[in-house]
Amino acid sequence: MKKKSLLSNSFKCAALYIRVSTGKQEELSPDAQKRLLIDYAKKNGIIVTDEYIFMENGISGKNATNRPEFQRMISIAKMKPKPFDVILVWKFSRFARNQDESVFYKSILRKKCGIDVVSITEPISEGMYGRLIEMIIEWNDEFYSYNLSQEVARGMEEKALRGGYQSTPCLGYAAVGEGKPHVIVEDEFKIYQYIADLYDFDNLDATAIARKVNELGYRTKRGNPFEARTVNRLLRNKFYAGIVSWNGIEFDGPHEVRISKERFKKRMERMESSYKPKMRHDVSSCKHWLSGIVKCPICGCSLGYNRSSTPFFQCWKYAKGFHPESISITERKLVRSVLNNFEEILDGKDFSFQYIPPSPPRNDEISLLEIELENLKRRESRIRLAFESEIDTLDEYKANKARIQAERERILSEIDKRKAPDSSAPTKEEMLSKIQRVYNIISDPDVDYQSKGVFIRSILEDIVYDKQNDRLLFHFYYS
Repeated sequence: MKKKSLLSNSFKCAALYIRVSTGKQEELSPDAQKRLLIDYAKKNGIIVTDEYIFMENGISGKNATNRPEFQRMISIAKMKPKPFDVILVWKFSRFARNQDESVFYKSILRKKCGIDVVSITEPISEGMYGRLIEMIIEWNDEFYSYNLSQEVARGMEEKALRGGYQSTPCLGYAAVGEGKPHVIVEDEFKIYQYIADLYDFDNLDATAIARKVNELGYRTKRGNPFEARTVNRLLRNKFYAGIVSWNGIEFDGPHEVRISKERFKKRMERMESSYKPKMRHDVSSCKHWLSGIVKCPICGCSLGYNRSSTPFFQCWKYAKGFHPESISITERKLVRSVLNNFEEILDGKDFSFQYIPPSPPRNDEISLLEIELENLKRRESRIRLAFESEIDTLDEYKANKARIQAERERILSEIDKRKAPDSSAPTKEEMLSKIQRVYNIISDPDVDYQSKGVFIRSILEDIVYDKQNDRLLFHFYYS
């Protein structure tokens, strides 16, 4: 009721929108903006309440969807009756750095909500001429933002080309600053070393490694518990093998390295050749190295391992009453049958296998690259506009255009790579070589069950136990 009486007496209520994107000197701090906006409101008889002060710190104005306080302000502005009459900003650039978004949201506020947006440092007159001046200010703000981002990206690219370090250090390293090589942090690096050794030498999968390091109380760079995906990212990081990567630029860094390129290459070959059928658990989550591989011919489910006086495998759906026929086999008989089958194949028995080529690129990967190409077109039109407006010199225009062309060629090359057909199907001899290596592991009584599970999973998708005919059907694959 109080607000209505104030409005009826021709008082205006205002919301304040305050935004700082960086710590640069030319941007007023949030507190300074707030003070100036409140002073302006007092001098002009405008009422401001704390509930309608929206503040965002360290957030870019390019994309409104990434500004939660801005979105909250717009949502409140749409309420009936309108909660305030005007939105005060220090500069129009605080409201938005994107002209399309600025026009869109101002149009909603003015036409549908009856709310104006006022810059206290950029006064403009009423009418179409004032609106034109406002649009020019918005265009200038967007161009400034675009040009700044280009200059930053250009500087970062030049720095990378000169061998400078600018990425956030990974686990085990710390930044020195000024583009100098990252240095090793011993307490952190021992965690990475432990993870790498477990994978490279003990054949543990990512789930088992995450479980082990969490049990020891180790944490990620950000202080979080490890997950399988965190372990995989660390194992794939080229930085530990001495290669610095940034935005498609790679170079051999002078930072201290304790993992050889040869070891890293072997690890990548193993990871890239790993194929994991859907619904298969990592061996570290299983009770036996054959768990999850042996399947029921009736329902297709896995035979679960049962530790009794005589260990055996049994279809879990039968155990739950889903089908009447029992599909069970003792552990001893199953292991012996698996080894016999491998031995017969190595002695010359015919067999077949499926080739699983490297995963084809997801459609969204190609779509993202195509979006990048469209963005390059817009960048080209903008640098042309900057040149025609005499903002950039001819040399600057040529340099910008050359950079965009180089980027276009890189993106087109990436698209071609992803669309190229694979022609590296293996021979039967190559498959036999893999079978021999796996047999050497699974037939060795001194090898632990996790290693056996990892190796047999590298060539076997599943084994169907045909109990009626007392035989095992092996489905080999090469990846």
